[in-house]
Amino acid sequence: MAAPPPAPVTSAMPTVQPVADPVRVRAEVLAARAAGRRVGFVPTMGALHAGHLALVDRAAAECDEVAVSIFVNPTQFGPGEDYERYPRPLAADLAALRSRRVRWVFVPAVEAIYPPGNATRIVVEGPARGYEGDVRPGHFSGVATVVHRLLQAVPSDVAYFGAKDWQQTLVVKRMVEDLGLPIEILVCPTVREGDGLAMSSRNAYLAPADRRRAVALSESLTTAAARWSAGRSATEIAATMREVMESRGVVVDYAAVVDAESLEDAVDDRPAVALVAGRLGVTRLIDNRLLPPRVGSAR
Repeated sequence: MAAPPPAPVTSAMPTVQPVADPVRVRAEVLAARAAGRRVGFVPTMGALHAGHLALVDRAAAECDEVAVSIFVNPTQFGPGEDYERYPRPLAADLAALRSRRVRWVFVPAVEAIYPPGNATRIVVEGPARGYEGDVRPGHFSGVATVVHRLLQAVPSDVAYFGAKDWQQTLVVKRMVEDLGLPIEILVCPTVREGDGLAMSSRNAYLAPADRRRAVALSESLTTAAARWSAGRSATEIAATMREVMESRGVVVDYAAVVDAESLEDAVDDRPAVALVAGRLGVTRLIDNRLLPPRVGSAR
């Protein structure tokens, strides 16, 4: 049976009702697609901010129907990480989505994603190696597994991800291509605060003094872009990024300039990416900046 057309957007949108059943949301998404509706999907862990909402708005602009998932995925958190305290403001998230053209908000229980007795995980090599893969062992297996499960429950035409988690987007694209999943993965630009800090749900953890210092991550990336354009080596740029962050009290996990697609050594005639990760107090933040090819530059 064909799905009905979406209600028009008005100034008084109805309350967004979450859907917990993956069987139900899958059936409704497939019915919408069978009726010729293009479906966009925005997977999130909730605690929605302007970066998430930019993805939702992009999906609404490009698709007939929009689905958003809110699921804090336990398998991508390691021992001692912040799974238990990760913010879960569901009422506020639903309120943020209320004025947007969202048809489904998929809010599954953990047992719906990982049924009792589940014993399967997806392991991606290649772009999952190094950086976040080293600092957070098992993290990307959890990411790949949950994204695959969410894409089964919400079999959309296109899924939208933010560029802030650059390595994660490469892992997701690799998994989708390797497993032949019939969906487009679209990566959208990072949304930033006025001072340049990349928007993240974890920014809420920052004490005021740490929040002021956190801008060092984006400052290090601005420095990286200038030095890349000036022809400096990736090794020299990485050392400078580290210095910028350490000078503001950031405990640096890594700073690197690498090939934007493979995360191997950067070369001049291909796009590169500057990657940084660091800790301020109990809060860990990551960020990145794409760097254009620089054919003809000295290194």
